[in-house]
Amino acid sequence: MTHVTDNRPDSIPVPEGADKQTREIIEGIYGDGIIACKGALPRRWAEELAEDIDVAFKEALTRKNGAVGRGPNRHYVEIHPEQIRGFVELVDHPWVRAVSEAILGPDYQIIELGFDVPLAGAVNQPWHRDFPMPEETRVHKRLNSLAFNATAVDTKEDMGPFEIAPGTQWDLSEEFDHGMFPPKSWYPRYEERAVRKFPQMGDVSARSALTIHRGTQNFSQTARPVLVLGVDAPGAGNAERHDMAVTHGFWDSLPQRVRDHLVCPVVDELQPIYQKHTIEGLMMGNA
Repeated sequence: MTHVTDNRPDSIPVPEGADKQTREIIEGIYGDGIIACKGALPRRWAEELAEDIDVAFKEALTRKNGAVGRGPNRHYVEIHPEQIRGFVELVDHPWVRAVSEAILGPDYQIIELGFDVPLAGAVNQPWHRDFPMPEETRVHKRLNSLAFNATAVDTKEDMGPFEIAPGTQWDLSEEFDHGMFPPKSWYPRYEERAVRKFPQMGDVSARSALTIHRGTQNFSQTARPVLVLGVDAPGAGNAERHDMAVTHGFWDSLPQRVRDHLVCPVVDELQPIYQKHTIEGLMMGNA
């Protein structure tokens, strides 16, 4: 078996003269691969998020490829910004903007909005990253994308919490299936490092989507929906995988500093998003 290569940079790229917050953000994302802002948004924001997700999820389930499988009893739905009442409050939050700029630069791009719904009966996912390591990270050892998450419920231990193996965004090996799934022989490496997260309503986290993670088994009878916001550095290319759009009226209502980062079509009328594909590697549980 080929041993895993730890491809992390020799030093964390904190700019000279960076303030305390910027330093902590960069050290956290380049180190553990995940950081969080507790109580970033009011609980009422999260309550409205739960309501909006419920509406969008029920609608998506009525259409073929409206929701895509991410494992048994686990779904992902991509949505348009207008389907979430609190979109501007999230993307224009000072911490979200600070994290995006510190990691991705001043011209960062908002390229994805969606949500995961692990239902009752969801099982452990395979350990994985969200996409293969890009050349920018593999060769130049720079992270060029982020995933922000905001829970719609208070996460409890029996609800299948998100589990992440800190520092593994730098794991590199040809043995990763599709560049995303480490072989099962490597699972002890991730289980030794595993940290379960229990975010509460209003909390927002940011992570490198390359950090090895999984959703765990939901023993409860309660769904655990979580919003996903994808943000790229210019040229990262992940926008090509997504079909987010906004209407002219919504675009006109946005603050300029949000429009500056939103890269998607502006249309007369929104069309339902049909998920492009199921990630086959996630469809088998690994209890």
